[in-house]
Amino acid sequence: MSLFLAVVALGLLIIVHEAGHFIVARMCQMRVDRFSVGFGPAIAKIKRGETTFQLAAIPLGGFVQIAGMNPNEEVDIDDQRSYQNRPAFQRVLTIFAGPATNYLAAIGLIFFVFLATGVDSSNVKVGSVLEGQPAAGLLVPGDRILTVNGERVEWREQPGAEEFKAAVQRGKGAPVEILVLRDGREVKVQVTPRLAPADGDRPAEYLVGIALGPERVKAGVFSAAWHSLRYPFVKSAEILVGLYKVIKREAPGDVTGPPGIAVAIRDAIRLGWVPAFEILAVLNVYLGLFNLLPLPALDGGRLVFLGYELATRRRPNPKVEAGVHLVGFVALFLLMILVMLKDIRRLFG
Repeated sequence: MSLFLAVVALGLLIIVHEAGHFIVARMCQMRVDRFSVGFGPAIAKIKRGETTFQLAAIPLGGFVQIAGMNPNEEVDIDDQRSYQNRPAFQRVLTIFAGPATNYLAAIGLIFFVFLATGVDSSNVKVGSVLEGQPAAGLLVPGDRILTVNGERVEWREQPGAEEFKAAVQRGKGAPVEILVLRDGREVKVQVTPRLAPADGDRPAEYLVGIALGPERVKAGVFSAAWHSLRYPFVKSAEILVGLYKVIKREAPGDVTGPPGIAVAIRDAIRLGWVPAFEILAVLNVYLGLFNLLPLPALDGGRLVFLGYELATRRRPNPKVEAGVHLVGFVALFLLMILVMLKDIRRLFG
């Protein structure tokens, strides 16, 4: 049952994104011919008004087909409901609406999480302690980290986990003195890190065997709303920093496709509604941010061509634009197929 709910939730991520395009296109008086979840031949469809809503065979995304959106499409200059004949700012809004709707969905989901569980504070706490690791028996989940070797650790602009990790690495294997707040009193422990050898792109590093996170404090409606509004932008910044580190080979990169995402959602659902809402919120951010990247066939790629039009007051060459998006779509589609096959081998191989 949880796997079924995970698949439904994954489909809803796509529907939310495409609904953004659909709603704004209609608001801008554009004609929408098709709303599809999935690609390829339709396995179920229904027509409402002038739009055909369909479920397609290949579950690797979705699309909204707006009349005149294909740059190579021949358009009647008198057809004011064609995408190409609408003002540039309306076309920008229509393209941007997909990622924006994902961001709005993330805000809505995380608001209920913050209201129920509180918001992150600057305090750093121990989330879990791995058995058989140096910190086992010395630190316990719920400990609030105050200082490491006398240095204050806070969860602010630089995540507290990174500050803690940096302090451990500076010791080069020497015992680390950690001051924690446990059950209302300060406790000082000394942990000797273990050297973990290099593994692929990950360099050798000293570990104590704990997972850290920000301590949550109770939040009212206004505090939860404020932190929810900030959430998609804070998460986007974290994702971009992580992507930069992968590009610089400072961190390992791992791409997950629909099967892997569905399994992650399933596992979160089994843990309860809070983990489920949290993973759906962050996936909405990922989907919105990914589509804003200036890559061909993505919303960000289309916004680049629209930006050129706004800056130069000239339409891009339709053959060039169509060719760029076609090449980008084929490349992304093949990449998604490869990632999906990798997921299937990892999960079922």
